[in-house]
Amino acid sequence: MSKPVVAVVGRPNVGKSTLFNALAGERISIVKDTPGVTRDRIYADVTWLDYQFTMIDTGGIEPDSKDIILSQMREQAEIAIATADVIIFLTDVRQGLQDSDSKVADMLRRSGKPVVLVVNKVDSFEKYMPDVYEFYNLGIGDPFPISAASMLGLGDMLDEVVSHFPDYNKEEEEDERPKVAIIGKPNVGKSSLINKLANEERVIVSDIAGTTRDAIDTDIRYNGREYVFIDTAGLRRKNKIKEEIERYSIIRAVTAVERADVCIIVIDATEGVTEQDAKIAGIAHERGKGIIIAVNKWDAIEKDDKTIYRHTEKIRQILSFMPYAEILFISAKSGQRLNKIFEMIDVVIANNSMRVATGVLNEIVAEAVAMQQPPSDKGKRLKIYYTTQVAVKPPTFVIFVNDKELMHFSYTRYLENRIRETFGFRGTALKFIIRERKEE
Repeated sequence: MSKPVVAVVGRPNVGKSTLFNALAGERISIVKDTPGVTRDRIYADVTWLDYQFTMIDTGGIEPDSKDIILSQMREQAEIAIATADVIIFLTDVRQGLQDSDSKVADMLRRSGKPVVLVVNKVDSFEKYMPDVYEFYNLGIGDPFPISAASMLGLGDMLDEVVSHFPDYNKEEEEDERPKVAIIGKPNVGKSSLINKLANEERVIVSDIAGTTRDAIDTDIRYNGREYVFIDTAGLRRKNKIKEEIERYSIIRAVTAVERADVCIIVIDATEGVTEQDAKIAGIAHERGKGIIIAVNKWDAIEKDDKTIYRHTEKIRQILSFMPYAEILFISAKSGQRLNKIFEMIDVVIANNSMRVATGVLNEIVAEAVAMQQPPSDKGKRLKIYYTTQVAVKPPTFVIFVNDKELMHFSYTRYLENRIRETFGFRGTALKFIIRERKEE
């Protein structure tokens, strides 16, 4: 089930980052310990009561002049409207109601998306409540007073946010078709790829980076099976500075990845694989999706007998945190190897939902332990009692051991490699949970 997306919109210095960190806990500010994946402070996974959602910080406002702030706030609001299920519109009780707040409120109201109006920095309800009432003038419902810094009022605000979540269960139970998100940097040929697969001009293709405006779903039939392709939502914006492009492509990727079973990461062969590709790939990897790397514009590359080898090496090096990803060299323009994409999607989906019998799994782990002794520390050696698979999408395994501290990352990786050698699991991440069990 895909998670709802909540976007935070607001002027500079109203406390967006403070709210963001308060809701996400400390995890957002630190870098994940997965090698090669740095976590941007643009999105975070949040849990409230029984609800889980992805929060995105639309950010990107620089307080240079009033005009620039307003135009950037409009852009923020556009992103929020295009990508979010619910919008948190954050204002500041101490700065009061500003002209730019009213103009953005108009846009948000017209969008038809649920908007939760939040007034921040209300450290004392007695003192500031009369000032909070001023925000009723925005005409977008009741203002929720909070203090992100003091963690006041967040519960009421979150109750309101989750009350607007769409009921995903109903629609998703009916739709069993594989969902494939096409993600990647602007201008690598994502729309051209979908158009070629669908054999029709469904998505606008142009050389201006970011001309796809919303996440467009395209139904494609191949060999009697139907697939839903999600083209990453984009925004028409010219003169974008590099950081902005990065921010928006990451936000777009997060929202598309949430809904997908398989992610195709499109890389431009003429440019080669970049750190930005790694950031986008990391989003799909962290969420345990099936992953295919499609190296597009392959027809534009001069080749010798080592070209594929060199490109593969470079991809494996920069995307070292996902050695399981399948790689395909294609051309959306000429149609080269595009029929292979569907075969690969089917394989990856099957692997992402594969279950392994417990008996067989424990035999493989016992064999691996016999071949390479588990690590020890201060005379105490790691013992592995039992391994079982507890979930799919991604395949998730629980390993019961005598002492969690002894289970080094490298030994988990070794066991993962043994399991992969036996069962394949091509194109999908595997997740391992280490549990301690005291010796009988």
